[in-house]
Amino acid sequence: MAKLEGLVLPGRIRVLKEAATPPGKEKKKGPVVYWMFRDQRCRDNWALIHAVDLANRSGAPVAVAFNLFHRFLGAHARQLGFMLRGLRELQARLAALRIPFFLFRGESGDTIPRFLGDCGASMLVTDFSPLREVRRSKDDICGRVGASVAVHEVDAHNVVPLWSASGKLEYSARTIRTKIHKLLPEYLVEFPELPTPTAEWAAEEPPAIDWDGLISDVLREGAEVPEMGWCEPGEAAAREVLMGSSEGFLTRRLRGYADDRNNPLKPKGLSGLSPYLHFGHISAQRCALEARAFKKSHPQSVDAFLEEMIVRRELADNFCFYQPHYDSLQGAWEWARKTLTDHARDKRDHVYTKEELENAKTADPLWNASQLEMVHHGKMHGFMRQIVLSTILIQVLIIRMYWAKKILEWTSGPEEALAIAIYLNDKYELDGRDPNGYVGCMWSICGVHDQGWRERAVFGKIRYMNFAGCKRKFDVDGYIAYVKRLVGETKKRKLDSPTTKPKQTTITKSRRLSKAEG
Repeated sequence: MAKLEGLVLPGRIRVLKEAATPPGKEKKKGPVVYWMFRDQRCRDNWALIHAVDLANRSGAPVAVAFNLFHRFLGAHARQLGFMLRGLRELQARLAALRIPFFLFRGESGDTIPRFLGDCGASMLVTDFSPLREVRRSKDDICGRVGASVAVHEVDAHNVVPLWSASGKLEYSARTIRTKIHKLLPEYLVEFPELPTPTAEWAAEEPPAIDWDGLISDVLREGAEVPEMGWCEPGEAAAREVLMGSSEGFLTRRLRGYADDRNNPLKPKGLSGLSPYLHFGHISAQRCALEARAFKKSHPQSVDAFLEEMIVRRELADNFCFYQPHYDSLQGAWEWARKTLTDHARDKRDHVYTKEELENAKTADPLWNASQLEMVHHGKMHGFMRQIVLSTILIQVLIIRMYWAKKILEWTSGPEEALAIAIYLNDKYELDGRDPNGYVGCMWSICGVHDQGWRERAVFGKIRYMNFAGCKRKFDVDGYIAYVKRLVGETKKRKLDSPTTKPKQTTITKSRRLSKAEG
């Protein structure tokens, strides 16, 4: 295969499909289309840079296409409203760059190949996701586009591209850390400026998008889990959270990060970047580049942040990419499957239904508080959902997942526990349906990226955590009181906010914005 040349390192790009040129005919120079999925931003986007660069080098126009799946993986208003509001800002940013934005609804295996055929495209660029559904869609698209259309996949999400970091399933952070750090000098570099497209888009213009109506539709359909007001979507908001002069993480809150992020009573001790990273409103590479500038003044906090931002996130992508059963007991290591099976019939002190757990109706006030925080706030503090305390200097790793581990203790078996944990996480967390969420649940319940511990009832050799352990680490009563106030304030805001009848969506050019899947 010929070496790719351009603004993006070849190691960041995979050729999913080569273009075939008929004998005696000139290579096609049709438009380049970037099918955006995971990295929903203009700035610091390797996939967009690659698409524009390819288009300019061949003298072709470029466009961005986004396919709105119907309730992707069970998403609700909380997640879809956030995403659509970010896409509305994105469309305006692209327009300023003279890049047309096309929005489709339906199955991407239908909408994307049809669009490529309509505009006579010669190249499709996609960003990278390790999730099964997205990978199946790409396989489907590659099989349905014309022979003269090439398909490139660009890892714009990870600092070190997944396939460059490792070609296999890694056992733990320890086994992937050295591989990633070895490649950081090559990949953790400043982004080039996004080129200005040199060729005007000459095909059919994008249909007008009724964003207000579309958002109203989504909010009505997914109303069971409403939007949250504390997190503003979009690239500008993401940048403000990272570098803002008032409450920016690096500029104002980094100092205490190494310690404060493990204290549930200090929610501002967390970076607050997770939703923006999940929806691709900000690049992890940008976050890492900016953080390095603070290494001299806050070395421990920066080391801890970079460990989570790079190693832990990329370990999660590695697991979901190389382990097809990343969300089931089949994906656990053999020792974990055996010990969980051996203890599946152990007597439980409590057994709760999915409904009881979802409604926080357990005998454990700490667990109830963590569940209520997630339901009413759209996020659960890291200590309750996933605590990662890791500094390179002292080489200490402490990971706890109280919330998910209690689900293992309170359900009929590990399969049911894992299914409920993923269901609740994906339904209520603003950043649900993410490799980090799947791996977090698999770590807690199935021992993934962990080791065997002293054998005990129900858990077998899976790492154990209990209420008494939490009390030794933080003010449990203070956390419960904090969540109670939080839930009360959320309910009050709902009562005080005026209700309006959702606006009906006006869809123009139904071929472009089909409601068949809406």
